[in-house]
Amino acid sequence: MNKSASNTKTIALTSYGINHANFHYQLSAEELHKITLEKGMGEESSLGAIAVNTGEFTGRSPKDRFIVKDTITEDKIWWGDINIPFEPAAFDKLYDKVINYLNQKELYVRDAYACAEDAYKLNIRVINEYPWSNMFAYNMFLRPTEEELETFNPEWTVVNAPGFMAEPAVDGTRQHNFAILNFRRKIALIGGTGYTGEIKKGIFSALNFILPTFKNVLPMHCSANVGEDGDTAIFFGLSGTGKTTLSTDPNRKLVGDDEHGWTPDNSVFNFEGGCYAKVINLSAENEPEIYGAIKKGAILENVILDDAGHVDFENTSITQNTRVSYPIYHIDNIQQPSIGKNVKNIFFLTADAFGVLPPISKLTPAQAAYHFISGYTAKVAGTEAGVVEPVPSFSACFGAPFMPLHPTVYAEMLSKKMKEQGVDVWLINTGWTGGPYGVGTRMKLKYTRAMISAALSGELGLYSYDKYHIHSVFGVAQPRECPGVPTEVLSPRATWNDDDAYYKTAFKLTNAFRENFKKFESYASEEIRRGGPQRYAF
Repeated sequence: MNKSASNTKTIALTSYGINHANFHYQLSAEELHKITLEKGMGEESSLGAIAVNTGEFTGRSPKDRFIVKDTITEDKIWWGDINIPFEPAAFDKLYDKVINYLNQKELYVRDAYACAEDAYKLNIRVINEYPWSNMFAYNMFLRPTEEELETFNPEWTVVNAPGFMAEPAVDGTRQHNFAILNFRRKIALIGGTGYTGEIKKGIFSALNFILPTFKNVLPMHCSANVGEDGDTAIFFGLSGTGKTTLSTDPNRKLVGDDEHGWTPDNSVFNFEGGCYAKVINLSAENEPEIYGAIKKGAILENVILDDAGHVDFENTSITQNTRVSYPIYHIDNIQQPSIGKNVKNIFFLTADAFGVLPPISKLTPAQAAYHFISGYTAKVAGTEAGVVEPVPSFSACFGAPFMPLHPTVYAEMLSKKMKEQGVDVWLINTGWTGGPYGVGTRMKLKYTRAMISAALSGELGLYSYDKYHIHSVFGVAQPRECPGVPTEVLSPRATWNDDDAYYKTAFKLTNAFRENFKKFESYASEEIRRGGPQRYAF
């Protein structure tokens, strides 16, 4: 076993079934960067960050995510297309096959933890086949000190074998790749995919079961930041809606960009120790903090480099889901430790490709619960095979693929906290204006930033008829004026210049909302059901 020069601890992996000592423990990011280059598994970009290709999979594979169904999970998990059951005996056999495979490999092992709040800390051991996967774990999980390592006792284990291919007919998987959670054995077993997001989302999914079930903590797929007055803002949103970009604000300290818990005593803590940002069309001008974080120690995924190592951030020939992972300390303006207090504002981010939602609107508690359960955004042409026009996309709690419990469990916890703390909730459309995708244009980032700043500062004020207009289709309150934003931009209908086309499209979207919400109606209260669009299209 090789250890980092700064680390003196010795470990064995025999308890996992790994019987050889051909593994590296707790290597630094610099060492892993060097090994990746030496093995020809990555290239160094001109920015200093290493660039890797994750292979066949450039994103998560939700249909290949399973949870072992046993006495711990069978009565609590919301089983279905999102949480797919896996037999305990099948898991044990597959685990043994993966371990036999890894026994033939040089491995990289890291001890880390999740949850910045000490009371909820989860110790994790990550066993990786690839050096850059282990470097990702260094970036994304919280990093224990040398003193903490001496007494470190891992509670959960991530076993990550991208090169292992399952046999579906034999192993019980859908295809050769898989990500399986076993709550009894406390293992996240990942194989057949090099996409690193499966590592972080495996632990996120585990926490999304553990924290609300046993700790009375609301887990959230969100980013968060803190203002000069100590107020915390939370940003919910699916991939591509601006969650990382909008929370990385030079005027506010970043708590984290993706995964948080909200405690009973009203603090919000980061699960992670890093950020995993999309870099499609990234520029130093528009997103200077994220661009500046791409340096030695960061990992670029599935980007194209020219002969000089320059990154072409507009090139999507491998995937639109180009990404970078970096430790949170690559951002200058961060909250330390990664904990925020005094939650004052919540933003639901949606990239509405239909171009009909207001760019900012204020929600009532019922509307907030409805939109949280719905988790709306839209897919645009080119993001998936067969998508040629905008398609509504709903992901409950803005993170359904990672939520093992029924969405209303999380929604009720959120609604209770919002009411107790008197939080303002805003729906932000970072998508299209002046028409749908292909006709209109994407909302300017500077306008979205101005709207969020006005909401945070209180400049948008309390609801009143003079200051707000109730949208005739969606029923949300849209501000009539906002500093730094042209008045006509605040009214989506006014940007279309075609009322008939606007309302036809708006009603099309409301029908999609209602159709999606049918599966939640029997669980939701009458108040929450009335939080959705009330006007019907004929």
